[in-house]
Amino acid sequence: MYFSIDQWRAWAPGLESAGDWHAWLATPAAPLPVATLPSVNFLPAIQRRRLSGLGRMLMHVAWPLAEERPNMPLVFVSRHGETSRTLSVLQALAVDEPLSPTQFSLSVHNAIIGQWSILRADNSEMTALAGAEDGLEHGVLEALSLLAEGAPEVLLVLVEEAPPALYAPSIADVPCSYALALRLVPGSDWRLQLGSAVGPSAQWPHAFSLLQTLTAGAGGAPLAGFTHFCQSRQWTWSCSKV
Repeated sequence: MYFSIDQWRAWAPGLESAGDWHAWLATPAAPLPVATLPSVNFLPAIQRRRLSGLGRMLMHVAWPLAEERPNMPLVFVSRHGETSRTLSVLQALAVDEPLSPTQFSLSVHNAIIGQWSILRADNSEMTALAGAEDGLEHGVLEALSLLAEGAPEVLLVLVEEAPPALYAPSIADVPCSYALALRLVPGSDWRLQLGSAVGPSAQWPHAFSLLQTLTAGAGGAPLAGFTHFCQSRQWTWSCSKV
């Protein structure tokens, strides 16, 4: 499966630019602050107020890749989704409080792409996926299927929010809040292959391995790609654009 990454944008607390990511990924054991959220000041205040932390991250990384471009399909990927909103709803249920219709409707997994569609007045095909640790790869497969059907470009967005304290013992794969947006187009710069093998687990989310390759030109030798293992699946990313 071949494709090209036309443009990308990523965010984590304290990390905005390609240079920020390149410097941090050189020593990724350094802790990241967890209390900050990205700015979405390009949206009107009334619209910003309806966005959760997850929504703010998605808008921050994805909006610049779609701005002043024709409407395009969107693939949204998040393993855990709106954990903070979901917890709020569950806590209300636990004490027999009336449920907030807004909180409930915005807690479902595909609510964020509905917000994106409304804010951008975009009725393109949109998909919300929840996968295991290889959600990014499944998102790429979904995006490539849309390219194969004739879409000239597809926006792929992966977003995870640091879990609330109550969930933290059960969610070990999100060490910090982060978001990654990729604008994928037909091409041959990248190849994604699926094999069957068991390998070591990565210390950090595998999206960071992709960012390490994408930011290699910010100060080091370009990387040829990386391998990601998830359960019995082996995903091999190869980059020919060096």
